[in-house]
Amino acid sequence: MAQFDYILNWSLKAGSHRFPGPDGGTCINEAAIVAAGFPYQPVWRVGSMPRCFSRPICRLAMLLNDQADDVQRQRLLPFVTRLACADTPEVERLRQKYIDAHAFEAALSFEDGLTVLEGALAIGRQASLLGEDEVSERLTRAKRAPEQMTPDRTMMGKIKEWLGIEAEVA
Repeated sequence: MAQFDYILNWSLKAGSHRFPGPDGGTCINEAAIVAAGFPYQPVWRVGSMPRCFSRPICRLAMLLNDQADDVQRQRLLPFVTRLACADTPEVERLRQKYIDAHAFEAALSFEDGLTVLEGALAIGRQASLLGEDEVSERLTRAKRAPEQMTPDRTMMGKIKEWLGIEAEVA
């Protein structure tokens, strides 16, 4: 867990949030968006996340985040930098089948959920490893006053989003 010291001052909370504020105060998917270099955005549904995020994995992460108590939820912090791992449609289907087979056959405890999340993350492409300083700066920047940023709706911006290329952050 020592390698995650740079995000330990971030606080994961249940539900979606308009803005993280000084204590972090976001769900796992909102924190993951910032850690991946995108501007902060609230996440009410996984489909609104940038395309480089695995939908099945982020749905499971959201479920765990929202069903966990405050102490358990903080154990999701090491996964924040691993969610931007979308792969081919075939791999995403395999991930969903794995999650369905392991997570929804009975009531899922938080511990079992973490094991299923770890297993799903092992299937297919892995998220690019980010440097501690880079992630720390991104999370710190998100805690400041909200910036008025608009999505890049140019053709090049749309292509970058489709390909899962990191957005340029002001």
